Amino acid sequence: MRIAVGTDHAGFPLAVLVAEWLRQKGFEVEWHGADSPASYDYPDAARSLCDSLARDPAILGVLVCGSGIGMSIAANRFRGVRAALCCSEEMAELARRHNHANVLCLGARLLDADTARKILDRFLATDPDRDERHARRVAKLDDGVERLRTDP
Repeated sequence: MRIAVGTDHAGFPLAVLVAEWLRQKGFEVEWHGADSPASYDYPDAARSLCDSLARDPAILGVLVCGSGIGMSIAANRFRGVRAALCCSEEMAELARRHNHANVLCLGARLLDADTARKILDRFLATDPDRDERHARRVAKLDDGVERLRTDP
């Protein structure tokens, strides 16, 4: 399975660790965004990763910035993306299970490496719940994105 990892300068050190963890687990990693701690705008990394998800909806994404907030805001503007900013393992599980999140956002300034790894592991270990109530709610989320793009 391929996983896209995107980062700005603030998230770069943690994103490097995330990519390393993923490769150790046998995932193919696709890199987006900063390639050093030099200044890099988070919306550019989010756009690049989300464009990749649009081409292949089967992949998952991980976006890292200082707080995770900017990345989650930027990513959720794209059709088919359900990005979840998670600061605990339980949030990661619920985001995948109930909200069918396909992008995990992490805040490098707010999480230590061990906590980030545990959140990532839980996100990857959880499958979306296909129960009708969750599917209905996710469809409404996706419908909201479409309305924003088409309403005057």
